[in-house]
Formats: sequence, structure tokens, C-alpha cells
Amino acid sequence: MSGRELWADGRLRAAWAAQDWPAIFRRYRHLAGISQRQLGELVGMTQGYVSNVERGVHQIQSADVVARITEGLAVPHELGGVTRDRALDQWAPAAELRDRIARAHATGRTDLRTAEWISHVLAEHRRAEDEVGGRDLWPIVRSQLDTVTQLIPHASGDAADRLLLLAAEHAHWLSWVAWQEQHRGPALAWIDLAHGWAVDGGHVDMASWAQRVRSYYSLTHGDPKRALRTAEAARYVGPRPLSPAAESVAVHQAAMAAAACAERDRAKRLADEAHELAVRATDPEERPGWLYWLDPVRARLQYADVAYACRDWGEAATHFREALPALAGYPRDHAYYRARLEDAERRS
Repeated sequence: MSGRELWADGRLRAAWAAQDWPAIFRRYRHLAGISQRQLGELVGMTQGYVSNVERGVHQIQSADVVARITEGLAVPHELGGVTRDRALDQWAPAAELRDRIARAHATGRTDLRTAEWISHVLAEHRRAEDEVGGRDLWPIVRSQLDTVTQLIPHASGDAADRLLLLAAEHAHWLSWVAWQEQHRGPALAWIDLAHGWAVDGGHVDMASWAQRVRSYYSLTHGDPKRALRTAEAARYVGPRPLSPAAESVAVHQAAMAAAACAERDRAKRLADEAHELAVRATDPEERPGWLYWLDPVRARLQYADVAYACRDWGEAATHFREALPALAGYPRDHAYYRARLEDAERRS
């Protein structure tokens, strides 16, 4: 892989955000397949010094050394200057983001190669989150969003619409991480931005997804009636029909909210509909990028979740049991659904 391609790795980018130099050196060498001596040649260090950095003997603090590493390892532009303190203390959207978006569709041209690269690495972050955690990746994604929004005032037409979608995807991801970190106000602000930018760009799947996320927030915060209204609205967000995958997750969320409202028959009917929609989108190319995970296994787990919410313990346990082996490579999800299976078995 080229130096640029190495930086699509979520662990490497998270290590850079944390300025964890031992992890940066070790991960970069692992991905590039190079020795400590070869890494030293890239950054102007001896093999012994690289070894001491990796063992934590030497601490890198000099701005000149950081600049040399940045250049030698071809750190992407959107990561430059990111530090742990800079982004982790700023959970809420900054005002200038709205100002940049407001100038979208101006006459002009923009180079979309940077946006395409950032879209690629955002997809890698989604897959890496299960291993490195969203908090560590937060400053990277926040910095990437800055880069995207700076491109928008110079774009027009379809290019501006594509950038709005990319901005909305980042805002949705930031919302999700903020919610997980118990920053509920900023989480709602980010998801509102995601929804608005998706609507502005004419991206009905993303607009629906943002509505679905809001429904999830309401449900987990103890307001199932509002969650049900919001999830139902997520099915009808624009002039064009949703993709089967996007409609599936909206319908599933409505099923979960209906179960919480003690509307079991409605919940089961919606669960059947959601599953049918999901199996129509088995090809990854048929799913929006943020729904890469909605394969047949996840569709079955969603069906099991509704059965669990309806207190149909036997059916829930059956589906959890059959789907669980496929989650072996996802330790956090495997632990979550394993606990649900054991609880359903205990209650059945």
C-alpha cells in the first residue's frame, strides 16, 4: 500500500489523534511491512531512536520532530494539526459550519478528489469503531468535516450535492458518538445538521436515516410515543422512494417503538416488513454506505430484537442463537447479543 492508503486505517488515525507515538510507529510499520530502520529513514531517526520511541523511552514533544514525522509518513492534510485537546473538548457543532453550508451551490469548481478520499476513510472509521472506540476517532472525523465544509462554497450543482451528503454522513457519525458519550444536547444538534444537509442535497436515504436516529434517541431516553412518530415519519421524507435498506431500518425502528408502546401486533407486523425489505438488499452495492452492516445476519438480529422487546422470549432466543456465530469478528456486538440470548433463554 502507498503511504496515503495506509492512513485509511482507523487504528493508525486514532493513534495520530491521541499523539500516541509508540502506537503510531508500530501500526505504521505493521501496515507498511517495514523495519524500524526503514521507518527511521523516512522520519530522519536512527533505528535505536525508533526502538526507544516504540518502547516509550523517548517522548516526542518537539514541533520540528512532529513536522518531520508528518512529512516522512505522508500524513494526510485533513489530519494535520489535530491534537487530543483540540477536538475532545468541543462536542457541539461550531457556528461556522452552518455559514459554510449556507454558501453551497455558488458558481465555481472544486476538486472532488479530497472529498472522495475522506469518504473512503470515513467508511474505514465505521468499521474500526468496534475496535478503537468512537471517542478516539472523534477528533479525526471532526477535522475531516471541516475539510468537507471548506470545499462546499466552491462547489455547484451535483458536486455540491455530493459534498452535502458527505457532510451529513460526518454529522451523523459525530452525533452518534456524542450520544454514546452522554453529550445529548450536542448529539441532537449534530443529527439536526445531518438531516438538514441531507434534505438540502436531495439525499432522501440520509434524511430518513437521520430521522431514524432521532427516533432511537427518543426511545432510549424513555419517550416511545415520540420515537414512534419520528420513526414513521422517517419513511416519508422526500419526493423519491427510499432504498429498501433505508426503509428497512426506519420500519425496524418503528417496530421497536411500537413494542415499547405495548402495541405488540403492530410491532410484529412492522418487524416482518422490515425483515422483508432487508433481504431485498443483500448486495452491499444496494445499500447506502452507512448501512454497510445490514446483511442477512443483522436483519435476523433486528427481527430478534423486536421479538425480545415484545417479550416473545422463545422466538427471540431462537433467532439470537442462530445469528450469534456470525458475530465472532465483532466482539462488542457479540457480547451484547450473547447477553440478550442468555436473558431470553432464562425468561422463556
